[in-house]
Amino acid sequence: MALLADALSRVKPSATIAVAQKARDLKAKGRDVISLGAGEPDFDTPDNIKAAAIEAINRGETKYTPVPGIQPLREAIAAKFKRENNLDYKASQTIVGTGGKQILFNAFMATLNPGDEVVIPAPYWVSYPEMVSLCGGTPVFVSASQEHNFKLQPEDLEKAITPKTKWFIFNSPSNPSGAAYSHDELKALTDVLMKHENVWVLTDDMYEHLTYGDFKFVTPVEVEPGLYNRTLTMNGVSKAYAMTGWRIGYAAGPAELITAMTTIQSQQTSGACSIAQWASVEALNGTQDFIPERKKAFEKRRDLVVSMLNQATGLDCPTPEGAFYVYPSCAGLMGKTAPTGKVMETDEDFVTELLESEGVAVVHGSAFGLGPNFRISYATSEEQLEEACNRIQRFCAACR
Repeated sequence: MALLADALSRVKPSATIAVAQKARDLKAKGRDVISLGAGEPDFDTPDNIKAAAIEAINRGETKYTPVPGIQPLREAIAAKFKRENNLDYKASQTIVGTGGKQILFNAFMATLNPGDEVVIPAPYWVSYPEMVSLCGGTPVFVSASQEHNFKLQPEDLEKAITPKTKWFIFNSPSNPSGAAYSHDELKALTDVLMKHENVWVLTDDMYEHLTYGDFKFVTPVEVEPGLYNRTLTMNGVSKAYAMTGWRIGYAAGPAELITAMTTIQSQQTSGACSIAQWASVEALNGTQDFIPERKKAFEKRRDLVVSMLNQATGLDCPTPEGAFYVYPSCAGLMGKTAPTGKVMETDEDFVTELLESEGVAVVHGSAFGLGPNFRISYATSEEQLEEACNRIQRFCAACR
């Protein structure tokens, strides 16, 4: 009898985590490596949030919590959705998980049966299809090409939906492309979804507060209230509040779905960390003054990286509306020979050779379902980004 479950054969390890680990391993061997693979802000968690966590410890808030989250946090989540997204949810319609990943996993585990399809625009966050497969569903990929600024077109969504479609995953601003949908662009998609009553919407709004210029963020139910009864709106404190290690994600949706997800979580992890939950209450209810300042820093980094990459031979880098990623094409270098003598046929070849030659770690686009591209996270200092881009320019110029 085999030890491992059949489900494992359907799942690949996370490419982003693998790149980060490879960079760490090379650094440990003394290599000068700049890692631009991780989706993690370099800013520290704001002081008021850290203070709230310390106060919670001193108050003795160190016991098990209710499975779907402590009441003050669930109330803060409902208030946030009303205040920022014009969405009316009761606290009982919310759930808190150990990061956004658990929220997504709970939703799929609670709803997917063998044969159910989940429509996923590509490029996509690497974990979406793996979670769907682990939970017994079938990922259905739809290309959101660079020609359309990595945004799914309504006619392509329409073609992808079948009687077996259970979920449509929507992520704006996007990981990995940084693309964000305007009100009108999103309305074109929700018009399609309104015609298909069997399709639920899982919207990942994790990068909501990281949009640039005059861009205004909107979420699906805000654009189309008719989707309220079949949408799970997911968010978290990781990105805007620089709280990746605190591991708190949350969502709101129909009571029946939240109850089912709570049942899954009750047998999986139970409630999320008590201290992290109290810190998150302060994150959502406390001052938001630091967000515009950090957005400005991210926007400056984005503009630096886009400009420098577009000066590199063979690269084409669009300017994204949000998140802290760029997703340049390296199509102009396919078939070229790297300094090591290796002929680069794929984007994975490109990122491997870049790391080997110049010590810059990025993630290949094929891991996100669309290439030949690669993802750079610009959630690091301008000095590091400028040095990394200089190295990338040097590498590209050396390819023949």
